[in-house]
Amino acid sequence: MQTLKLRQLITYLAPYKVSILIGTLSLLIVNGLGVYIPLLIRDNVDSLRYSFNIHQVLKTAILIFVLASIAWIIRMLSRLLIFGIGRDVEFSLKQKIFQHLLTLEPAYFSTHTSGEFISRATSDVDNIRRLVGFALLSLINTIFVYTLTFPVMLSINILLSIFAVIIYPLMLIIVKIFSKKLQKQQLAVQNQLSILSQLIQEDMSNISLIKIYAQEDSEKQEFNYKNHQLLKVKLKLAEIQNFLFPLIEGLSYTSLLLLLSFGAYEINKNNISIGDFIALIILVERLVFPTALLGFTITAYQRGEVSIDRVETIFRVKPKVNNIVNSKFLPIDSVNGVITAQDLSYTYPGNEKPTIKNINFTINPGETIAIVGPVGSGKTTLANALLRLLDINVGTLFLDNHDFTEIYLKSLREIIAYVPQDSFLFNTTILNNIRYGDPQKDIYEVVNIAKKSQIHKEILNFPQQYETLVGERGITLSGGQRQRTALGRALLMNSPILILDDALSSVDNKTATRILENLSNKKRKSIIFISHQLSAAAHADRIFVMNHGEIIQTGDHKTLVNVPGLYQTLWQQNQLVEAIN
Repeated sequence: MQTLKLRQLITYLAPYKVSILIGTLSLLIVNGLGVYIPLLIRDNVDSLRYSFNIHQVLKTAILIFVLASIAWIIRMLSRLLIFGIGRDVEFSLKQKIFQHLLTLEPAYFSTHTSGEFISRATSDVDNIRRLVGFALLSLINTIFVYTLTFPVMLSINILLSIFAVIIYPLMLIIVKIFSKKLQKQQLAVQNQLSILSQLIQEDMSNISLIKIYAQEDSEKQEFNYKNHQLLKVKLKLAEIQNFLFPLIEGLSYTSLLLLLSFGAYEINKNNISIGDFIALIILVERLVFPTALLGFTITAYQRGEVSIDRVETIFRVKPKVNNIVNSKFLPIDSVNGVITAQDLSYTYPGNEKPTIKNINFTINPGETIAIVGPVGSGKTTLANALLRLLDINVGTLFLDNHDFTEIYLKSLREIIAYVPQDSFLFNTTILNNIRYGDPQKDIYEVVNIAKKSQIHKEILNFPQQYETLVGERGITLSGGQRQRTALGRALLMNSPILILDDALSSVDNKTATRILENLSNKKRKSIIFISHQLSAAAHADRIFVMNHGEIIQTGDHKTLVNVPGLYQTLWQQNQLVEAIN
């Protein structure tokens, strides 16, 4: 697992190898100057034992100032380069996550919360940025500090150098002990953050429902509980950090104390000069900050390690519905619209019983087909299969004798327009929502389509008409208005096949019937109308009656209503409901 994470980290950094190389060379130069300046001070301090030369002192001071300034400028360059890599990785990862999510089928999102994705695309990516920015910079700097500084210390005095760093192995052991605790607690923080993000997203999206049922206090309590859970895991993480980091820092300063104690003894015995001793103190000081920073570096690493796992979990999910090699692109103008199903079946992952089973039919161009049946009979699953939102078997579904699985997905989605029952609208204008599929459509085409979807007159009553903002998920519109706006969006694409999945459930029967009649008059447009509104479905050319995942009856309304069976029962129930209402 560690090897996989290291490989993934290298993959993130690979595009920026030139910047890393320049940043690394910059740090090498900075640390080289950092070692040279103490030796320069040593030589000048020792020279003062023999004679005091103010000009030499000023010259050395100026030289040290110049070298320190150069080191500062180069260090800033290295920080800009390496921190910039972190920002670039953050940007590319967010792009990659979003683009990958767009390739996955809707079924994947039904088993994962939006708060989880938001957390991984923000908090986790931010942790990875720190890993490839701050942690990488600190690690490279620490390596150079030790490899350049410690050999010079040994060359001055082996005994004092060993005393100065003798405490550091203990420091590394302590860090190793705490690393797993840090990782585990950081994962708990990320998970709780995802849970809280999901609650916020749900409450903001359903604020009207909360107010209607007067559940503000309940939601406050729920948020308070989950926020408290997040606080608890964060405090636990802080407890570990607040114990570990001061301990590391304290141990690092213990080495300086040992150097001062034994250094005075060595000077007294003339085993080391005052200049050497001052140089050693400065060199040891160079080790203190990187060592003290080691705890923060490890935390950044642990967080990044956890976040790499969480982000890569998304990337490991491969889309089940893909374009095959040499997929067929079918121009809309060349499509007749004959849809054929041959023993079409589909079983959802984790289920043993198929949701649709051995379905056979042929839909001819220009036909209006109504699909009716009880809840859970497989109607929506059939619609999703026609849209290839499901991974259907080869040789079960055909369009103009072309296997659905062989048709280029973008081409198929242009050929078949779809309006779901949950008519999602974006938080933009009505105009932009209707022309979402083709933003270049002009207002005249949009108005024409809005008339056909029976929404134009109502749009004219809005303050800003077609420029009216609909709010998040179309909250400012009624259910029927949302459905007819979504219908207009599908009609504007002028696709030869239109699927309505209970898309007029919030529209009255009279309006729904008028819409279907208008659509049926359109030349060559095949309509598949899934609905519980039997009064509207009765006007279809043919009706497919589904139950338990199978089509058990087929025919027009006049035929089916006079034949004992499920459709006759559903129609009688429908008539009774209409009579009561």
